[in-house]
Amino acid sequence: MRDEPWKAKVTGVAPREVAMGRAEVMRAPVLADTVLRLIWEERTISRADIARRTGLSRSTVSEVVSALLASGLVVEAGEGASSGGRRPIVLAFQDEACVILGVDMGATHVSVALTDLRGRVLAWETRDFPVREDPEGTRALIAEFCAASLQRWGGDPKRLVGIGIAVPCPVDPRHQERLSTHVLPAWKGRAGFESLGTRFGVPVFIDNDANLGAVAERWWGAGRGFDDFTYIKVATGVGAGHMIGGRIARGASGVAGEIGHMAIDLSGDVCDCGNRGCLQTFVGASSLVERARRLLPEYPASILHRGELTIDALEVAGLADDPLAIRVISDAAEHLGIAVASVLNLMNPGAVIIGGGLARLGERLLVPLRETVLRRTFVSSVAASEILTSALGPRAIAVGAATLVLDIALHDPRLFPTVGAR
Repeated sequence: MRDEPWKAKVTGVAPREVAMGRAEVMRAPVLADTVLRLIWEERTISRADIARRTGLSRSTVSEVVSALLASGLVVEAGEGASSGGRRPIVLAFQDEACVILGVDMGATHVSVALTDLRGRVLAWETRDFPVREDPEGTRALIAEFCAASLQRWGGDPKRLVGIGIAVPCPVDPRHQERLSTHVLPAWKGRAGFESLGTRFGVPVFIDNDANLGAVAERWWGAGRGFDDFTYIKVATGVGAGHMIGGRIARGASGVAGEIGHMAIDLSGDVCDCGNRGCLQTFVGASSLVERARRLLPEYPASILHRGELTIDALEVAGLADDPLAIRVISDAAEHLGIAVASVLNLMNPGAVIIGGGLARLGERLLVPLRETVLRRTFVSSVAASEILTSALGPRAIAVGAATLVLDIALHDPRLFPTVGAR
C-alpha cells in the first residue's frame, strides 16, 4: 500500500526537561521542525500524540506548540476522541496561512504558480517567451508574473514564504546562482535573481526543472508512495530527475539526470552538445517538429497541413489520432523507450514518470514506449517498475518549485513570515 504523498519519517528527539521560552524554541529548528512537520503531515493531532510520536517531553511540546499557535501556522481545532481520560485538544495545520511562488523558467516559456502550503494552485500565469536569448526580459517577466499572481490571489503579500525557480539546466546546490553557459549562453553563467528576492522580501531558491518535476510528483502526483523513481521531462530539451530513497540524486556537482545527452544512435544527427545521436535529437520538441515537416508530403490529408507546425500542433494532432502525428509520436516513443530501458536496467526504479508536453498523449505515447522497454530490459526490472505519465500536467514544474520552498521551510520554520525574526 502506498504511503501518503507527503509522509516523511519523524525520528525521535531526546527530551529536554528544561522549559524554553518561545523565542528560544523557534531559534532551535530541530524542535520546531520536528513538531511542525508532524502536525503538517497529520493535518490534525493532539499535543499528547506529538509527545508520544517524537519522544519530546510534554512541557517542551507545549512550549513549541505555543510558539506555533502564535505564528498562525497552527490552530486549536476543538476536542478530539478520548482514549479514556479527558478529551484532548486537537491541533490543526493551516494550509492557507502562507503562500509560495513557484516559477517554471523553461527554454521557451515562463510559468508561475502561487500555491498554498498543501501544493494547491491559487493563481497561475504562463506565456511563451525566448528565455534562452533574453535574460533581462525573462527576469522582468518572472517578476511581473509573481506580482500578478499575488494580486490575483488578493491576500497579504507579507504572507509569502519564498520563491522557487526551476531552470532548464543543471544546478550545483553549492552555487545555485550559477547557470550553465552551454545551455543558456546569453545568461553568461549567472541567474541574477537577487533583485527578485529584494523586491518581494523573501528568499529565492533555484534548482533544475526535471529535479523539481520529480519533487512535485513525489509529493502530489504520480510518484506518491514511491521512494525510488525517475521523472523524465520531454520538452525543448530532455532531462531526468532521479528520486532515490525519497531524495533527489544530484551527483557530485548537480549534473545527474542529463538523460537528453545519452547517445542512443552513434550515426544520428549532431546534438548541440557536440555529440551524435543524443536522445534529445530524437525526442526534443524541435526534432519532432522537423521530422513531422519532412514527412508532411507523405500525408496529404494530415491536419498538420493547416496552420503553423509547432510542437503544440503536433500534440493536438496526436490526440486527434492524425496518422502523421501518430507516426512521429510512435517513433519518438521508441527512441525514448531505449533510454528508459537503460534507466531500468541500471537503476531499477519503482516507476518511470514521463512529464512535459508529450505526457498529455497518454497511452498513445506509453503503449509503443512500453513495447520498446519490454524488448530491451530484464523481465525482473520491468516487472518491478511502472511506466506512467505525469499526474500534474503543465503545472508540474512550477508546483515543484513551490514545493522546494515548502520543504525547506518545514525543515526550518523560521523561514515562515509569521514565525521568528525575518
